[in-house]
Amino acid sequence: MQSHILSIILFTPLVGALVLLFVPKENKNAIRWIANLFALGGFLISLPLVPMFWAQRFDAGHQFKFLEGSANNWIPSIGAGYNLGIDGISFLLIMLTTLLGWISILSSWTAIEIRVKEYYVWFLVLQTGMLGVFMALDFFLFFVFWEAMLVPMYLLIGIWGGPRKLYAAIKFFLYTLLGSVLMLLGILFLYFHHHAVSNPQVFTFSIPELYKTAPLIPFHIAIWLFVAFFIGFAIKVPMFPFHTWLPDAHVEAPTAGSVILAGVLLKMGTYGFVRFSLPFFPSVVSHPRVQSWVIGLSLVGIIYGALVSLMQKDMKKLVAYSSVSHLGFCTLGIFVLVPLGLAGSVLQQVNHGISTGALFLIVGILYERRHTREIAEYGGISNVMPIYATITMIMFLSSMGLPLLNGWIGESTILMGAFTANWKWAAWAVPGMVLAAAYLLWLYQRVFFGTVTNPKNEKLHDLTPREILTFVPLIIMAFWIGLYPKPFFQILEQPVNQIVQTIHDKANANVPVSAPVAPAPVPQAPAAAIKPKVIKPKVVKPESVRSEPVKPEVVAPNVVKPKASN
Repeated sequence: MQSHILSIILFTPLVGALVLLFVPKENKNAIRWIANLFALGGFLISLPLVPMFWAQRFDAGHQFKFLEGSANNWIPSIGAGYNLGIDGISFLLIMLTTLLGWISILSSWTAIEIRVKEYYVWFLVLQTGMLGVFMALDFFLFFVFWEAMLVPMYLLIGIWGGPRKLYAAIKFFLYTLLGSVLMLLGILFLYFHHHAVSNPQVFTFSIPELYKTAPLIPFHIAIWLFVAFFIGFAIKVPMFPFHTWLPDAHVEAPTAGSVILAGVLLKMGTYGFVRFSLPFFPSVVSHPRVQSWVIGLSLVGIIYGALVSLMQKDMKKLVAYSSVSHLGFCTLGIFVLVPLGLAGSVLQQVNHGISTGALFLIVGILYERRHTREIAEYGGISNVMPIYATITMIMFLSSMGLPLLNGWIGESTILMGAFTANWKWAAWAVPGMVLAAAYLLWLYQRVFFGTVTNPKNEKLHDLTPREILTFVPLIIMAFWIGLYPKPFFQILEQPVNQIVQTIHDKANANVPVSAPVAPAPVPQAPAAAIKPKVIKPKVVKPESVRSEPVKPEVVAPNVVKPKASN
């Protein structure tokens, strides 16, 4: 089982979708039960991966673990292969995906009444696409899964969304498709460049093989490739100013669609930065001007998203803009290029999926009962829904980064990493945490405190056991990460250190572009060798040149003798 564990996790939701095709669409209860069983089964099947990966967390022999397939074994004529593998970064995101996939489908039990069969089929197909993105070690396979997510999400918004669902769905589709086209052009350049410089010359989409040749691309070309990948991933995050599709998609999507969109789909962009942008273009991401621009956009997103959230009158749109702010912290941690920031960024991606996924569930529960998300329509809800109010307070505190909860661990680690790189970056990011507390606590005060002023809210019933069940695993994870994050940092330690060291090695080493074999030993260089090779020689040698050779050559022979002869 261990040798095929990834394939089993990957295709379990797809098998569920195929089974649903043979169930009559009139039998809605059977469809719901089958979809929930396969979603829960996908999560339970992924649980054995936890002890398996934990046993190998410090294994430095291979960058990726649980390898399946091989390069070029799928479509040999073009060099595409069915090749799967994970490291600590993708492992955490896979576990987040299986958990939120089950919770999202469970939360849809009473929310979806039309085209129930089609809804669950597309949701399970979407689950397979998301898992494939995190597992693929072949660029062709990766792009297939990347695009496979686009159609199901488009249909979930366009069919089961709100009043402006078609506008939101088309906007989401066009934005994401634009980023995908630019990324595809970058992939094809890497594909042909690898063939040109590899020895022997081979065509391959294998990501580990492209890791060896992509850093050899000259800077003036690599910068354009970085921009192509950057736009594709920045739209998916989304980063400022590519974020305008997100509020519409969130507001119009069904509750489960918003949960999976915020919890998993947005992480595809940050995952792409970590998996591809950093190791493929080390000289570009470490260039001071490029780094400053990307971090500047992240800081603008942090402050802008928080300020706009303060002004919202719609609860769901407030949570949507808060994602722009929180994911700005994630991109900040990635591009400070230090292990602490990168580890904090990946952990914060998991935290955001837990906290913001719960926030969308919270908004969806009120919407199912009242069919409005306007903040002014509520007040004093804690008097009639005390369990709901308690869970909401816990998840609000988690999202705003209160100590002892998960949000604090991620954001504080990112800020410490940013401070070590440049204290000004950390200083500009801190107001984002303050503003997060402002808009969340103000929202809680208006919705839950006081007396019930609207008669329509007097008879709202509290959470059902099924609704409580959707929150239980999220609350457990929030307290676990907040109280004892050590296992998560241990899982991230090896891949994060390897990525950061690879960036510094390949960016600082003067690797000749014409030598295809040169980068092979570079990643194996010890971390201690970086400082003496890069810093000491450049400081000591110029001083020795100025102190000894300059005086006798310039002053004695060239200046004194000609004057004596005259």
